[in-house]
Amino acid sequence: MPTPVTQEQRNIQKTGKNDPIPVQVLLILLTFAFFASFVFMPLALVFSQALGKGWQLYIDSIREPFAIAALKLTLLTAAIVVPLNAVFGVAAAWAVSKFSFRGKTLLVSLLDLPFAVSPVIAGLIFVLLLGSRTPFGSWLGEHGIRIIFSTPGIVIATLFVTFPFVARELIPLMESQGREEEEAAVTLGAKGWQMFRIVTLPNIRWGLLYGMILCMARSIGEFGAVSVVSGHIRGMTNTVPLHVEILYSEYNYTASFAVASILVFLAIFTIVAKALLEHQIQQRQPAQADLT
Repeated sequence: MPTPVTQEQRNIQKTGKNDPIPVQVLLILLTFAFFASFVFMPLALVFSQALGKGWQLYIDSIREPFAIAALKLTLLTAAIVVPLNAVFGVAAAWAVSKFSFRGKTLLVSLLDLPFAVSPVIAGLIFVLLLGSRTPFGSWLGEHGIRIIFSTPGIVIATLFVTFPFVARELIPLMESQGREEEEAAVTLGAKGWQMFRIVTLPNIRWGLLYGMILCMARSIGEFGAVSVVSGHIRGMTNTVPLHVEILYSEYNYTASFAVASILVFLAIFTIVAKALLEHQIQQRQPAQADLT
């Protein structure tokens, strides 16, 4: 049976529908003007600069060995960070939404730590903790393990700046769902992993995918923390954003914009995936409302 619409919801709907036409047109024009000024024009500038000296130079710039190495490192970092953050996000959301314990408020507050700390400061902290001149870093070096100025350091820094995304998407979703279905499954004899696979995961899969997409977008474009821990070693520790910055600093503008266009394509792919996922979520909500 459909959920009845309250009087407050009707008033909100009427208020939106009864807005004067000039106000609606003005708001729409302001929105498009904002996107044109801060999104479409910069994107057009990127591609105009990237293709300003012809297709051949553009292709050569993105096929250059250092650019390919930067792209591989960027995708490798995202491929490691996103699954790890998915596991952490599910675990953190499960703990916060399903259990009551001391320190729960502190745990929720710590999830927002990467939003409060500058990525550059976060990268510097990892250098001070894991650098070769620190006790722990020197001990790792003696055992042949190098963290800072290598791929592990880049992965760790990216993990830090991206770990809230999945958890923050799942916590309100799992809190709204409650614990009744899991408790019913346990009562019927389901084991822990079986309950998670059959009951919990189908209920959170769209929120989980949404958080993973946001995490992937941030990990691909991260600059500050990665810049501090990478060492800017060409062909080894430069991600795509760092490679773009180096090319621009060397006044190689065409190549820098050409490589930057790779980030644009990755961003477009992320936006399309996000839009498709939101469409799926919106289609499921009316169906779930009809069932209730």
